[in-house]
Amino acid sequence: MNERKGGTHSDRRPAPARTGAEDAAPAPAPTLAHERYVRLGRDRAVREWSRYEGTAQRDLFRQLRVRFLRRHAREGGWVLDAGSGPGRFTRSIGGPNSRRVALDLSLEMLTFGRDRAEAEPPSHTLMVERVRGDALRPPFLSSAFGEVALLGNALGFEGGAGEDLLSRAESLVAPRGMLVVEIAPGPGERSEYLRRLPPGAVRRLLAAPTAALLPRVKREGFLPVPERHEPEEFRRWTAGELFDRWRAAGWSVRETMAVAPALGPSTSRLEEIAVEPRAWERLLDLEERLGRDSGRWPNAAALLLAAERPSVQTNGFVRDGTSSPA
Repeated sequence: MNERKGGTHSDRRPAPARTGAEDAAPAPAPTLAHERYVRLGRDRAVREWSRYEGTAQRDLFRQLRVRFLRRHAREGGWVLDAGSGPGRFTRSIGGPNSRRVALDLSLEMLTFGRDRAEAEPPSHTLMVERVRGDALRPPFLSSAFGEVALLGNALGFEGGAGEDLLSRAESLVAPRGMLVVEIAPGPGERSEYLRRLPPGAVRRLLAAPTAALLPRVKREGFLPVPERHEPEEFRRWTAGELFDRWRAAGWSVRETMAVAPALGPSTSRLEEIAVEPRAWERLLDLEERLGRDSGRWPNAAALLLAAERPSVQTNGFVRDGTSSPA
């Protein structure tokens, strides 16, 4: 999908304070990790983009995220991909008439995302403004966005600054707007029942209705996936922490979903399923239905949450319909 830069577009909601990668200088990097990220080269941007394409497993992870974002998209107005990287999911945030902003510290990430979009064959035009800046110090007005997404476990990788990052993201959401957050509570897991079946048998099994398959999968339980990160690499947020925080502030949690607890790490089975479109659709349905089970959340390698901000709050987020940073 091609992108349209700038242009005139009237909107009921005020535009962000600054847009355009050429106009917004990055905020001072507060940590050494931020400084390294600012200096990333094109090879890192390519690797980040490629994490979600090229294999059935990567396709599964990408499609589940895209479907989640589309279920909670806010149509029209401004929407923000905070810490966008190359923008793999930026165009899945908001609706066809939304004005998208991708915010990232790395100019290389933003440039690569723009180049990728411009190289695609034209289908329909979407507006994406690319802004170089720090999500900890966003160069935008409070309550400026109908939807804000904080993906890629950005909260966890911020470590001790994760609370500040979340507060900044919350403050950017307009009343009745949507916040989508991705965290990594655990190392991941997979279905014990599906793991012990040969790849072809799993594909044939997916011809059955999902409702008939779910009890078998749940009955045999789930096998933890080996830890891929050192525990000190990032903070592991939990769903309960976010639930408590948002409910105390009057937010409504609309959906919580673990990403691919059934077959996410089972490469050979996924490749077998991917060749049959109907089986693939059934797998997506199975993964989503299992992912909404709260028992799958504590060990999820990726957990997606969508929360709606109330129209009026009195706890520091919104007061009398106007906003202020938390």
